[in-house]
Amino acid sequence: MTRLIDITPPVRAGMGVFPGDAPCRTAQTFAIGPGCPVNVTEISMSTHCGAHADAPLHYDADGKSIDQLDLSDFLGPARLIDARGTKPLCRPEDIAGQLENAPPRILLRLAERIDPMVWPTGFRTLAPETMTLLAETGVKLIGVDVPSVDPETSKDLPSHMVARRHDMRILENLALYCAEPGDYELIALPMKLEGLDAAPIRAVLRKT
Repeated sequence: MTRLIDITPPVRAGMGVFPGDAPCRTAQTFAIGPGCPVNVTEISMSTHCGAHADAPLHYDADGKSIDQLDLSDFLGPARLIDARGTKPLCRPEDIAGQLENAPPRILLRLAERIDPMVWPTGFRTLAPETMTLLAETGVKLIGVDVPSVDPETSKDLPSHMVARRHDMRILENLALYCAEPGDYELIALPMKLEGLDAAPIRAVLRKT
């Protein structure tokens, strides 16, 4: 059996979230004991907590919600590229040489290893020109190991807007340090949350 590589960070109560976003909380609803045969736990969190898929509705008031997206976008050939660097933006020249015969899904490792319990201020993101290069290469899904493809201080979200224009899918907060650069099969299906702007995913890679 082909080994699966889990590229999903753990979801824990109190984990780091965008300042002002809903925190992740858990609470025990039922506990095994006298008169109760089961454990049941309540969980509440933002749709952007942990590894997640953005829906166009996240950055487009008239965009599709997460349950309206084609699941095939999140399943299939993918390439993991090491795009770490010292500058705040990953630019086209940083990855252009690694896009020959690129599959339609590209995962970019931008960080060393992010602690899921801490919000990583100042993380490296994607220049909109990089998103445009990927779109022109035929990429339909871009995944990153940071909380956003745009800087946390951005108000106009230029890289998200490139995704909007080209109808690209976005995965964020992946644990890409868990896999070596190379070509894989990606399986990263979002939860079917009706009418919502994003959804958690369990993302894995399978070596091709």
